[in-house]
Amino acid sequence: MTAPDYVPGHNLLAGKVVAVTAGAGAGIGASVVRRALEEGAKAVVFSDTHERRLAEAEATLSAEFGADRVRQLVCDVTDEAQVTAFLDVADELGGADIVINNAGLGGTASILEMTDEQWSKVLDITLTGTFRCIRAAGNRMVAAGKKGVIVNNASVIGWRAQEGQAHYAAAKAGVMALTRSAAMDLAPHGIRVNAVSPSLAMHPFLAKVTSDDLLAELTDREAFKRAAEPWEVANVMVFLASDYASYMTGEVVAVSSQHA
Repeated sequence: MTAPDYVPGHNLLAGKVVAVTAGAGAGIGASVVRRALEEGAKAVVFSDTHERRLAEAEATLSAEFGADRVRQLVCDVTDEAQVTAFLDVADELGGADIVINNAGLGGTASILEMTDEQWSKVLDITLTGTFRCIRAAGNRMVAAGKKGVIVNNASVIGWRAQEGQAHYAAAKAGVMALTRSAAMDLAPHGIRVNAVSPSLAMHPFLAKVTSDDLLAELTDREAFKRAAEPWEVANVMVFLASDYASYMTGEVVAVSSQHA
């Protein structure tokens, strides 16, 4: 089954300052950055660890949407100082109203062969990095009196077993639990925290690190017999960030066509 037609913007994020981690390249994060701009965001600040990719993305988006609406900064979410500097850029634009935590790292290794380094690296980027960003963004929103929104990127692997994914599954299940608990801590301040849980979203990096056989198997599990387009996941993140989801917090929304 082919992907549906691209959905035009409806100004769901009009006037908002949006900050997106891991927002360069061609995956979900890049789609969220573009979608936020299409939805009328006042400005989007996005990060990545690849300086060249960031500069290319900024040049493309600035030409299309205006340089005053696009800012980028290298940010490694395992480094608290870099997370602080990233959000400082958003503060220069009035402060982040919406923070999308997309940074994460996968990999494949049997639990019998997985090293401490492999385990720790995936957990530090995917789970602890999300925690660092929630803490930093939450404190700024509270100090500014903003009724902001935080949206995290989890994965159906946090719910469902997959061979060779113990570290990634543990990290993404942790993101889900972190989302629920952080939502309770921030609710008294009017700040919402939700997450998406995609099943299979196709992009060049995934194709590079996943075998054709596994991709075919994962695709066959989907009811639509195709992977999601990254923008289809981004659409749900934008919905959660918008006022249409004003009564939703602590929720993990599956973006999946997998069989029940």
